[in-house]
Amino acid sequence: MVMAAAATRKRPAPGAGTTAGGSGKRARITLGSIHDYETLEALGEGSFGVVVKARHRGTGESVAVKRARDRGASAGLRAVLREAGCLAACRGHPSVVGLRDVVQDPATGGAFLVMEFVGASLRRLLRGTPAPPPFTEAGARAVMRQLLRGAERMHGAGIIHRDIKPDNILVSPGGAAVKICDLGLATPARAAYPYPERRVGTLLYRSPEQLAGRRDYGAGVDVWALGCVMAELLTGEHMFDAATEEDMLARVTDLGRALAEKGLRAFDEWPAFRGLPELSTGAREVLAGLLAVDPRDRLTATAALRHPWFAEGKEENPVSTCGSAVRAARSCSASAVTVVF
Repeated sequence: MVMAAAATRKRPAPGAGTTAGGSGKRARITLGSIHDYETLEALGEGSFGVVVKARHRGTGESVAVKRARDRGASAGLRAVLREAGCLAACRGHPSVVGLRDVVQDPATGGAFLVMEFVGASLRRLLRGTPAPPPFTEAGARAVMRQLLRGAERMHGAGIIHRDIKPDNILVSPGGAAVKICDLGLATPARAAYPYPERRVGTLLYRSPEQLAGRRDYGAGVDVWALGCVMAELLTGEHMFDAATEEDMLARVTDLGRALAEKGLRAFDEWPAFRGLPELSTGAREVLAGLLAVDPRDRLTATAALRHPWFAEGKEENPVSTCGSAVRAARSCSASAVTVVF
């Protein structure tokens, strides 16, 4: 079970062992203490949690610590363990933020996630002051290569993120590493029955099947969101301009119709692109595959990575071609983790 891997410090509580016959009390999970960490500064706050930068008192390592919103000690612990379990399933992958520990406040019972400290959010880089130029095609390819690898690992582990967007993507100082973070809405994939939630994720990155009210979606919802991120990297603007689900569904329908009628030339006339004639055929093919309106036609993360476009440029530094983004990544440590609002 995924949650079983969530707690990184597990030991039987005193007197909680089993009898020789195999029966007896179930061993309890004993978590580490939040007092092992010294809080340094607040990083972000949203409806699902509060994140601070902290330092481990013993090792001196800088980390990001997230606490779920107060919903009672039991509910908060379940939320933390659920997210920790999803992170643990991706442990060690360079494009998914690393889980360090799960700890608890001994006095209140509040639970906390301890994660690696990475750098600024991609949203902060895209919305810097002054506004940075859009990523070059090579820079966008480098970012998308890492993000698709992270999604491939999550999906291979049976995890769907459900809220991929620039706010939930971290970029290390200098831009060498790009990591998916904030798995607060992530869930184990369900093959046999629908998800209980009617609305999940952020409107401008929500897939057509979710907008249509379907609750039996798959990992394709993350791929669609990554297509929206790719468009934003290339243009500096949101792929879709919508304020309601109805508006968003109408714009998505427009895109599907344009791609069906005009093929890859549809991007030349799409408002966000303002006609990018220099955008290569390979980039257009990848973007069209990620943003296929019918989920049955949409690329998987693995299939997208196999496209020849990703063989070009080898392993470029994701933001090396955008100097203002590099400077922002180095200077915006206070934006290292952004939680969902």
